[in-house]
Amino acid sequence: MSTAILEEEKVETVKAPEPIKRVSIIVSKGTLDGVYPGLIMANGARMEGIEATLFFTFFGMNAILKKKMDKLKVATVGNPAMGMPTLLGAIPGMSSFASHMMKKEMDKLDIPPVSEFLEMIEDAGGEIYACKAAFEMFHLKEEDLCPQVKEIITVGDFYEKSAGSQIIFT
Repeated sequence: MSTAILEEEKVETVKAPEPIKRVSIIVSKGTLDGVYPGLIMANGARMEGIEATLFFTFFGMNAILKKKMDKLKVATVGNPAMGMPTLLGAIPGMSSFASHMMKKEMDKLDIPPVSEFLEMIEDAGGEIYACKAAFEMFHLKEEDLCPQVKEIITVGDFYEKSAGSQIIFT
């Protein structure tokens, strides 16, 4: 007499991933294409009800400097994403032309200038911080910063504020 042994299948319950509740975005590049991804991600997070912190360091500080924030350009030299030879990108005025064209396309999509974007993010509850090391390295003064900067903090402070966050480096 043969007996069939049935093995019970183990069914593992797969938990749905927990939704993201907090993001901390580090912006370290000071070009249009280096700053806007962080701004768009922070704004998108706030629109989804996700807490958002922006930390500007090194050349990303250009985005929070009153004199530079709305004058950011696209790097055309050594930028393979531009799809042009470096020599062509080095022609005087090419960076300004490329920046003008990019801003024109952004206007068509109703993407605001940096100053307005930072204001929107702050108004939506996002927090904006400047890196103390970069602030001191570039010999900046508090009056150089846009009013949306909540505080000038150390990297350690940033990590403390980012506890439990998804950290994104742009």
